[in-house]
Amino acid sequence: MTRNITRYIVAALVVMAAGCSKFEEINTNPDKPTHVTSGMLATRLILNITKDDISTQKGFLQNFMLSKYIAWSEFPENTQYNKFGRTDFDGLVILNNVPQMIKYATDQQKYNSYKGLGHFLRAWRFFQHTMRVGDMPYSQALLGESENIIQPKYDSQKEVFKGILAELDSADVLFSKGGKFDGDPVYNGDVAKWRKLANTFQLRVLINLYKKTGDADLKVKERFQQIVTGRPVFESNADNFALKYSDKAGQKYPFFKEGNQFIIYNMVTDVLINRLKTLQDRRLFYYAKPSPVQITAGKPVNDWDAYKGVDPAAIYSDLSKVASSKDFSGMNERYTEIPQGEPFCLLSYAQLKFMLAEAGVRGWITGAEGYYKQGITAAMEFVASNTPEDVRFHHNMKIDAAYILTYLAGPGVVFAATPAAQLEQIITQQYIATFLHAPFSGYYEYRRTGYPALPVNPASNQNVMPDRIPKRWLYPQKELDYNGEHVKSAIGAQYGGNDDVNADMWILKD
Repeated sequence: MTRNITRYIVAALVVMAAGCSKFEEINTNPDKPTHVTSGMLATRLILNITKDDISTQKGFLQNFMLSKYIAWSEFPENTQYNKFGRTDFDGLVILNNVPQMIKYATDQQKYNSYKGLGHFLRAWRFFQHTMRVGDMPYSQALLGESENIIQPKYDSQKEVFKGILAELDSADVLFSKGGKFDGDPVYNGDVAKWRKLANTFQLRVLINLYKKTGDADLKVKERFQQIVTGRPVFESNADNFALKYSDKAGQKYPFFKEGNQFIIYNMVTDVLINRLKTLQDRRLFYYAKPSPVQITAGKPVNDWDAYKGVDPAAIYSDLSKVASSKDFSGMNERYTEIPQGEPFCLLSYAQLKFMLAEAGVRGWITGAEGYYKQGITAAMEFVASNTPEDVRFHHNMKIDAAYILTYLAGPGVVFAATPAAQLEQIITQQYIATFLHAPFSGYYEYRRTGYPALPVNPASNQNVMPDRIPKRWLYPQKELDYNGEHVKSAIGAQYGGNDDVNADMWILKD
């Protein structure tokens, strides 16, 4: 539909241009575009892809409830209590604009850049969807207009991942041959940064395939090693794939207080707070605010014991009592009082370092401990550098270079002696680093590694199997209604005919 509208607009403009009068020539604004440009489409695509999992206010926190960073006191939330319903494939529709974006490129370098961007955006979006359900349309997806395929076949999850990896390889090559392009709200058209992102993201895809290292088609370890040794990846926090906010209307941080009636309902969980306390991690004082009850009792704002997390698996009536008592920690005021908040990272330099550390522990590369320390350092530097000098935001427990060195040498942080313990440390540190960043990352890391341990309470869990957190979402209702033969075949091939939220998709199987 979008492309049809675009085509009609362009055709109409051509007709009008052919009959242009002298008056129109004189009064035409030379700076106003007369047709859709690649830059316009790039902006729309990038913002859609980046903002898809970033709603505002309450919606912003939903995926963080699933990852057990945040509990909610307004009423029982499905995400907090593990009730998974049907997902959708609506996020694929925007990709119909990719061919037009490439088509309107004005020179070869920009053509390469926009084509590389198209491959990256496709890879990013298909990865998001296959991680939710398993098998899905890929090879025949989005061909409704060009080839009249309105009921696309389902590809196996392995084939989807092969396609994603191939698209990211193509993006790397194309960005290397591209030039600065218009319409980029993230990197301002810097193809070098987009190339780093494409390769860093491919490492993320590959680390999720760690159970498939024996698959000769995928060459997981070999691909990972080749990228680490031969391609550009993130080099600092300046490379983060992040959205930056401002104090302008419509551009403010998603949980900023303006018009936000939901501030009073957020509660930081003991899953996060207790780990930060145990590790004497000062990010506690940047992530949360002290319990007002503890402050009234005389504890200073820089007292570790002034911070109290809540159990996200507690039955709602008990959680509601804690909320009424006010004896808990909410989110730090820097998330609600500063219009620009902090940049929201979808994929960060710190995450890259933790991926490299994990690969080191798994024997794919060397240097696990060094990467682990670099990941912690990058994560802490990001928090410190994006926090204004205000006691409300760090509670007189500032993070600086000296503290980071001390922290790295502290108990529970010093790199462990065994691979299993090392892996738990790496994933736990990544969990801490992605608080209010990287949507669903905490859940997906738990799903594939079991770390950090997330609480499950059969008395409150809304999963049909009350002793566990679901592993996937159900297929979209639209697919059952309009592509039933293919989706039912996929459900049969993967899950024995039962569209089951607790079933293991291919990527989770040994």
